[in-house]
Amino acid sequence: MSAAAAESRPPSPSNPATVWKPRRNQWVIALTVTLATFMEVLDTSIANVALPHIAGGLGASQDEATWVLTSYLVANAVILPASAYFTTFIGRKKFYMICVALFGISSAMCGLAPSLPLLILFRVLQGVGGGGLAPSEQAILADTFKPEQRGQAFALYGLAVVFAPAIGPTLGGWITDNFDWRWIFFINVPVALLSLFLTSRIVEDPPHILQEVKKTQKEGLKLDFVGFALLAMGFGSLEFVLDKGQEDDWFGSRLITSFVVMCVLSLVTLVAWELYQIQRNKRPILDLTLFKHRNFAVSFVLMGILGTVLFGTTVLIPQFVQSLLGYTAQLAGLVISPGGLMVMLMMPIVGFLVSRVDPRWMIVYGFSISSAALMTMLDLDTGASFAHVAWLRVFQASGLAFLFIPINTLSYNGIPGNKNNDVSGLTNLARNIGGSVGTAFVVTMLARRQQFHQERLGAAAGLGSINLQTRVSRLGEYLVQHGPGTSSLAQGKALAQGNLYQQLLGQSTMLGYLDVIKMLAIAMMLAIPLVFLMQRPKRGAGPVGH
Repeated sequence: MSAAAAESRPPSPSNPATVWKPRRNQWVIALTVTLATFMEVLDTSIANVALPHIAGGLGASQDEATWVLTSYLVANAVILPASAYFTTFIGRKKFYMICVALFGISSAMCGLAPSLPLLILFRVLQGVGGGGLAPSEQAILADTFKPEQRGQAFALYGLAVVFAPAIGPTLGGWITDNFDWRWIFFINVPVALLSLFLTSRIVEDPPHILQEVKKTQKEGLKLDFVGFALLAMGFGSLEFVLDKGQEDDWFGSRLITSFVVMCVLSLVTLVAWELYQIQRNKRPILDLTLFKHRNFAVSFVLMGILGTVLFGTTVLIPQFVQSLLGYTAQLAGLVISPGGLMVMLMMPIVGFLVSRVDPRWMIVYGFSISSAALMTMLDLDTGASFAHVAWLRVFQASGLAFLFIPINTLSYNGIPGNKNNDVSGLTNLARNIGGSVGTAFVVTMLARRQQFHQERLGAAAGLGSINLQTRVSRLGEYLVQHGPGTSSLAQGKALAQGNLYQQLLGQSTMLGYLDVIKMLAIAMMLAIPLVFLMQRPKRGAGPVGH
């Protein structure tokens, strides 16, 4: 058999010599597909700081403008797990290029949108296009690189999905302040065009993808409409609940309760339907058989926890410095940017180590350091300096860098190569949903713990006590004598009471932040025992994961 014939055969665990190799340099392929993924992940956070400008520019309230974020996340959550399914019909390269083209066109339309409803419609299309990019890239990397090199490849991918959300608010604030909010969408267009050009020239489908497409074309196109409808209702409802729950008082809202019921019913029915499809030897839209593999099942959970803490703290820290330290949106973004730089420095090192050190111990180290960093944040107060907050974020980021690559690497261990697309779709879904859970958790718990501490501090202060009244009177007298524009004792007392109430609000808010940070730290610690349920990849076993 000729070498060309051997290379054209699909990968086989029993015949390592037949492992497929791309014609182009594998690192050129990795850089090409990472370009679009970075652009897409950046868009999950870049619009956050521009919401007031978008609302003002389109004549809408800020609450209505939040649909710009929600619509994108809902569409993203629906497409993520389904990306592998659509790949089998048209091929991964073609699907990836369609997603890039749709993302670029819809980005341009978002920038041109004359009204909020149209902007939301184009954001849905943008989310559909963006949802297929990350899982496709991850699957391309898994097929392009040998198992022992995947850690280094995932390091490059990790830079995109970890660094992009960190710089998103800073970049969005800078663009909005210096240009116009529409440019946060227009900047995607040249990147999408470059990505399309490079992908068409460099990326190619491996043999097992081509065989699947031929098989599908031979048998005819049979879309799982029921599965896709259940998937859309289930994950779409879940994303809506997580994003709007706190705003609408969770189960106090009939709308939120209805969406929770729809979510549960849809997901339960989806599981039953997909298992039925598997029994009939049909191609399921979600390959639930992957959860039989212990490493994948645990990786799915760990990726969800990582997404929760990563996105949760990315929301928490800027909110903290803006609400209590008086930072601008741009400065709040800058305070977490050093953490992104730390990830950039650590990712190549982690990628080098992952094939030489047991990845499980790297995950344990990552969770331990991240948890310790969050515990260290418990010494924060309203007088914290920019440098202190930035270094605490760097400390946390040094642990996060040791999580993303090893978890991704272990998720593919023992999985046949023709299921790489399914693995990447589900692991990205775990990160996406985890990020939504983290954001909803931070917003909800912060509001509730702030209220809790406000009530306790108010009771401890003794609002009707003689000591407090004496303090208010003395402060009121001081303001009458030294405060500008204070002409009477009654006015002075009113100002004194307002000042003390603001102090009480500030302290209760500070305690609320510390409570949420402690909960996230505990979540990281509780994840550590799960790591030991995973199996260590076998060395010298050939193409593990293919």
